[in-house]
Amino acid sequence: MKWHEITISTTEEAQEMISNFLHELGAGGVSIEESGTLSKQRDTSLGQWYELPLNDIPEGQAIIKGYFGEDTDTDALIAAIRPRVEELREFDIDPGDVEYSALVVDDEDWATAWKQYFKPLRISDTLTIKPTWEVYEAGPNERIIELDPGMAFGTGTHPTTALCLQTLESVIRGGEEIIDVGTGSGILAIGACRLGVKSVLALDLDPIAVTSATENVRLNDLSEQVEVRLSDLLGVIKEGQSGEGNVSALASTAVTVPVDLIVANILAEIILLFVDDVYAALKPNGIYIASGVYKNKETDVEEGLVRSGFEIIEKRRDEEWIAFVARKPQVI
Repeated sequence: MKWHEITISTTEEAQEMISNFLHELGAGGVSIEESGTLSKQRDTSLGQWYELPLNDIPEGQAIIKGYFGEDTDTDALIAAIRPRVEELREFDIDPGDVEYSALVVDDEDWATAWKQYFKPLRISDTLTIKPTWEVYEAGPNERIIELDPGMAFGTGTHPTTALCLQTLESVIRGGEEIIDVGTGSGILAIGACRLGVKSVLALDLDPIAVTSATENVRLNDLSEQVEVRLSDLLGVIKEGQSGEGNVSALASTAVTVPVDLIVANILAEIILLFVDDVYAALKPNGIYIASGVYKNKETDVEEGLVRSGFEIIEKRRDEEWIAFVARKPQVI
């Protein structure tokens, strides 16, 4: 079988939105390669090792490839995605000088070829992500996240996901009930369980992500602790509230709202859409970890969190990305 490979040269800032556009247009798979310039320093503090040499993609740039069936009209496809990419500029997301190209790939194994480059990855002091197809023996005090992301976002290699896992490790004390908004592959929900939380409600708007996360939860024997549900942000909670603010529809889920902690690894623009909902769903002294924030949106997100009543207690950084740790104040 032949596949059409659509390549889009853009910025790291815009990569998640453009990847989502490709999925919405019917891509059978999407790959992303970020800058690997020789001047880029690689973090080996936790013993990470790298399979591939550094590439020559300019700093801050990214190459996105989407794969489509052989009956696809590539000209029409590019014509459809081009205005959507340009529209990102209206939301202060700079896709840069975007370039498009297409070619035919005669390779039946393209969909799994990327797996040879996804190796066990030590992501924090205790957490290691292990692809399901890799053999790996854990060391003392090492907690393993078994993962097969499939088409869902979240392998742990992206700075925003790593930031979330490292931040979860620093704030989880054990026994918490948490909500993971935009769960993707389920990696944060699984990592939180490995760190000692009591239970997780994992939410995603994408049915593919819900399927992927559910399977990864099962692979990690956490189906009793993690419930994965289809939801537009915290919509499933709002639907379950009566006029008195009591939660009814969530009685059968893993958590009881308000919860101790909420984590959201999504775009800054989306974070700003539901800050008040997050605030309402947290207990006093509850923690909100908001990641996926590119550097040019730092001020906007910080102001949005403070405006809704949060106290910013920490900001963690990895390359150009930021994760906020915010607390809902105790009512006096």
